[in-house]
Order: sequence, then C-alpha cells, then structure tokens
Amino acid sequence: MLKTKMIFTCAHCDAQYNKWQGQCLECGKWNTIAEEVTLANPKSHNQNPRTAGFAGVLSEITAIQDVKIETQSRIKSGLDEFDLILGGGLVSDSAVLIGGDPGVGKSTILLQILSHMSKTHKPLYVTGEESLQQLALRAKRLGLPQDNLSLLAETNVEKILMSAENFQPKVMVIDSIQTMYTDLLPAAPGGVGQVRESAAKLVMYAKQKGIALFIVGHVTKDGAIAGPRVLEHMVDAVLYFEGQSDSRYRVIRAVKNRFGAVNEVGIFAMTENGLKQVSNPSAIFLSGHQQSIPGSVITVTWEGSRPLLVEVQALVDESHLANPRRVTVGLDHNRLSMLLAVLHRHAGIVTYDQDVFVNVVGGLRVMETGADLAQVLSVISSLKNKVLSHELIVFGEVGLSGEIRPVSNGQERIKEAAKHGFKKAIIPKANSPKSAQGIEIIAVERLQQALAVL
Repeated sequence: MLKTKMIFTCAHCDAQYNKWQGQCLECGKWNTIAEEVTLANPKSHNQNPRTAGFAGVLSEITAIQDVKIETQSRIKSGLDEFDLILGGGLVSDSAVLIGGDPGVGKSTILLQILSHMSKTHKPLYVTGEESLQQLALRAKRLGLPQDNLSLLAETNVEKILMSAENFQPKVMVIDSIQTMYTDLLPAAPGGVGQVRESAAKLVMYAKQKGIALFIVGHVTKDGAIAGPRVLEHMVDAVLYFEGQSDSRYRVIRAVKNRFGAVNEVGIFAMTENGLKQVSNPSAIFLSGHQQSIPGSVITVTWEGSRPLLVEVQALVDESHLANPRRVTVGLDHNRLSMLLAVLHRHAGIVTYDQDVFVNVVGGLRVMETGADLAQVLSVISSLKNKVLSHELIVFGEVGLSGEIRPVSNGQERIKEAAKHGFKKAIIPKANSPKSAQGIEIIAVERLQQALAVL
C-alpha cells in the first residue's frame, strides 16, 4: 500500500511547507496555503540523484533543424468569435482551460461547440457536476443536434481514461476539473493535489492520443481559477469569461494562448438558444445616447488583433469624506489615481475634494494604457459639466510628465472610428496618419494641448 504524508502547499506558487502558515514566503501571498495529501516515497525519490536517469533506455536528443514541422488543420467550433480567440480554431492534441463565474455560460458554450463538431468529429462530454439527463435536457432546450454527441458522467480520472481509450474521441470536455480525482491520492476532489494530478493525467493523455481537450475550471472570489497556479502552466490556452451572469453579453478573453494572440476577446450574447456571437462588437459598448452628455468620451481600445470602440464614462461629485473615493469599473484603479495626480500637476485641475467614478460601458475590462487620455477628458468633462462632441474619439497614453505617448496600431484604430461615422480624433502626434482617412486628426504632444483643443 502506498504511504502518504501531509504537506502544506501554496495554491498560487506551489511552494511546499511542513506546517501551516498565514503567508507564503515564496510569493508573499496571504491565506493561500492549504493542507494536501501526497505520496511519502514516490519511486522517483528512491533513486540516487547522481545516477537517476542512467538506468534503462535514454531519451533521444534531437537537433532543432531535424524536427519535422507538420501543418495542422484547425478544427472549427462553429462560432467565428470563439475560433478568433483560439487563433483560428482548435488545434489537435491541445488543452484549453476555461474559467468563469457560476452561471456565466461555460458549460453552455462547450455543449454548443461539441454539438457542432459532432458532424465531422467524434466528441465526448465528461461531466462531474450534472447528470446525463440534465445535459440532454439542456441540449434539447437549446435546440442542438444530438445525433453523434456522446456523454459520460464520471469523476474518477482512471475510469475516464479507460472509457476514452475504448471510445477514441477526437474532442473531449472535462466539466469540471475541481470535481475530478485520481486514485493515487486519498485526498478529496478539489484539493490542490487532486486538481494538479488529475489535470496532469488528462493533459498527458490528450497529448499522446492527439485529442483536443477542454477543461472547465471554477474561479475564486478574486476571479482567478481555483486550484494550483501550475494548472494554467499545464495547458496550451487559458480563457476567462468576463461579465456578470445577469447581463446579456459575455466576453471571453484569452490570457494565454500558444497558438494565437494573447488578450484576444470574443463577444457573445446570451439568448434562449444559447450563446450567439456578436457581429459588430463595437456597437454594444456604446451607450446609444441620442445627444451628448457630460462625462462621456469614446475611445478605441486594441483587444488582441482588432480594435474596439468603447465608451468611457466619468462622474465627479463633491466628496464629504476625509478620503475621497476613487472607483473604477473595467479600468485599473491605481492608474486612475495616477492620472488624477498628473491632471493636478500639469493642468492645475484639482480633484482631491471630489469623488471620482469611472466606468467602461458594456462590462468590458480595458487592460491597455491607450485609454488614459479618454479617462482624463471624461473626468474634466464631468467636473466642468461640459459636453464633448459625440463625433469625437480619443486615445493615447498619458505620461507622468504630462506628455501624450503613442499607442500601438494607431492607423487601425483611426480606420475603425471612421468606419463608425466619427468625424474628429484627438490622438498622440506620433500616431498621426499620412492621409486624413475621412476624419479630422488633432495630434497633440502634451496634456495641455489636448485641453486647449477642448
């Protein structure tokens, strides 16, 4: 019988300790160390470290120029937005981890994808959370084809691999990894050790057999995928659902992708027939006001490989607190505080006695610095109660010395704005296009120049 021992592992960096402690000494995180059951004397530890690896057959070393590169055809999911996130489609012998809040649509979109793939490939949906009847009822309610879609309700990894060996699927879904367990460890499912070992077995099997593997992961209250951080390193792509479950729209962002662009986003709308892709994503992030209002500015953000038009709204109001509030939704809170300091230092506009709220319409999270100038101008517009033109778009990074720095893909951003009917653009001087492109360009180098234009 295999002997086990108790260790304490950090869920963020996988550092191990002999006893519990509040803070991890390796990564500095608090309350991330949890008890874990592991093997006391694994076979690999019984070998002499000086001679380990010399017994048996040696692994073959290959020069990089001798490696044969084969072009693999992508497997289409039936949703162009989802294929865009993956870099053009699903790659065989790859593992994709999908995380998101409960009820956001993870199982729904995977059921839709497998139903579409069942026409040309052999899919297998493994569920550890729902019964087979629940999955069948959902597929029927969504109106999905059910001819060649196979289901398996199991949580034991060894039994899943035996069933997959007999069935030989081309695409497989594990829903979810937190419900799976392996017989190698006596710990309960969902623990750090069980999640790591179960995922390692499933990913290794998918790589060996050429299976495209989807793994569903639960998320913590902070929005990170539950379990050890090494789980995201094992897989080839990590996708996160963004947006609230009570909102109609869903945003899927690729935070890791070995086969495509990072930070690529796909926009979907939740309907009674499942998730439907949005053909014009920029339209849903604009409020649709018939007239301009104070505190509203349109900017062009770059997400993955395409531009998106989003509306940045600001509300500045007199504060009655000792420490005025700085609240952001969809933007970096610390960056807003920095921009307000730049606004005070280089423009003389005081906000230390004002509450400042900044929001991105539509629930999108803007990760880049190209929205800095839009944040600043929206704050000024709300503070002064001055309306900015609804035909104006703004983008640019604001530096600590008050300079307006260029952003990437400036030409494509201007083209996207002109395509949606905008007539004027305030942009960094370094992003000025050679031709007008049907839009009036106002190039600025300093924050004071942008304020003077307004």
